[in-house]
Amino acid sequence: MTDTPIWQLSASELSERINAGEITAEAVVGATVDRMRAVNGHLNAVVDDLGDEAVARARDLDSIFQKSGPVGPLHGVPVTIKENVDQKGRATPNGVKAFADIIAPADAPIVENLTEAGAIVIGRTNTPEFSFRATTTNELHGRTFNPWNDWASSGGSSGGASAAVMSGMGPVAHGNDIGGSLRFPSAATGAVTVKPGLGRTPAWNPSQKAERGILAQLMSVQGVICREVRDVRLAMRSAIAYDPRDPWQVPVPFDGPALEGPLKVAFTKNTYQFEAHPAIIKALDVARDCLVDAGYEVVEVDTPDIREIGETGYRALMAEVRLLTMADIHEHGSDEIRRIFNHYFELFPPFETDELLRQMARRSHYIRQWNLLLDRYPIVLTPFLPSPTYSWNRDAEGKDGIMEVLGCGLWSFAMNYLGIPAGIVSSAMHDGMPVAVQVVGRRFREDLILDALEAVEARMGVMAKRLFEREPH
Repeated sequence: MTDTPIWQLSASELSERINAGEITAEAVVGATVDRMRAVNGHLNAVVDDLGDEAVARARDLDSIFQKSGPVGPLHGVPVTIKENVDQKGRATPNGVKAFADIIAPADAPIVENLTEAGAIVIGRTNTPEFSFRATTTNELHGRTFNPWNDWASSGGSSGGASAAVMSGMGPVAHGNDIGGSLRFPSAATGAVTVKPGLGRTPAWNPSQKAERGILAQLMSVQGVICREVRDVRLAMRSAIAYDPRDPWQVPVPFDGPALEGPLKVAFTKNTYQFEAHPAIIKALDVARDCLVDAGYEVVEVDTPDIREIGETGYRALMAEVRLLTMADIHEHGSDEIRRIFNHYFELFPPFETDELLRQMARRSHYIRQWNLLLDRYPIVLTPFLPSPTYSWNRDAEGKDGIMEVLGCGLWSFAMNYLGIPAGIVSSAMHDGMPVAVQVVGRRFREDLILDALEAVEARMGVMAKRLFEREPH
């Protein structure tokens, strides 16, 4: 047994204790809902409180447990769902006031997968307008705060998810990522995540009126944000259950074959035209040393040009957004989000139709380059951003702010354009805030990425525990 409060426990430990009969799902969910209601008033991470329904569901699961055992590997584990994904009977506003009355007719596949594994949804988390900013604020729900301090961004667009999980509102938070929306919030708050590769997790919203653009289909993925790497692994094994409504999903087992060791890791500190902050260099060096200590063979290399891949991917996505999404943004978006998109288009000029087709054809060239690198080095340790955590509204402060936050995120959105999985873990601190690095891996080998993240976490510790140590006793 432990004196640690229930709401601080990992999903893995909660699952073990529930399965052993040491604690009930109702006790777990009740304690977590109490924590959510105690701290969410300030953080504003959860914008749809489902605590009462969650406690009732936990009682039902306890009854089932007494008769036939756990319903799945996440039996009784509290989770949150990001508000841009359908959950039956709840609104899917995507951070937009005008969409507040869009009520989901059914659960999205990712919600089904988690709940059928026994997870219990305690609330829905905040996202910026149209889920297209590197911070989380909107006119519908307001700003989500970073649990480390009020100055810093909670990241975006899954900022509600990261703030919730790091402050103890459940050990697992659903999120998604089209250009960094799982990884920006995890880097901002010290959480851990892996952006799955294309085809790994199912994506579809039953409330949608039209299919998404092809680049959105290729670049956007569903995933989870957690406090501990082992919980990402636990939740992902359930999240990847096959759903035929996603034509891109491939039913591949989560755990791939063991590779002969020592595993070779490619390592780079290249941040291209953006100067790397000393804290980033330190975090990269520390992460490298952690991997070496864990038995990896780390080799500094020159990777295929991420600046070209990242800029190309962002300009291609901007072209698709301009063609397919801007009418909604102009009609329903705030003055602020419209101004931000105008800056996006100036900084990342959308490809015109002919050039867009040529660049999308060239995408396979970039993937081939990276596949060849990953064939030799199954893991690549890279920067994520060239500087530590940014202020909460920096991306709304003109073109300089956007470049400081998103424009420099070449290592982030390049991985979406390639469809390659990439994880985040913090390996250093700067000014009292976590500093993150990125770990890239082969497609369908998120398990190898998690192994590497775990090697760093084992030596540097779980960042959330530093937050919890500041709690009054």
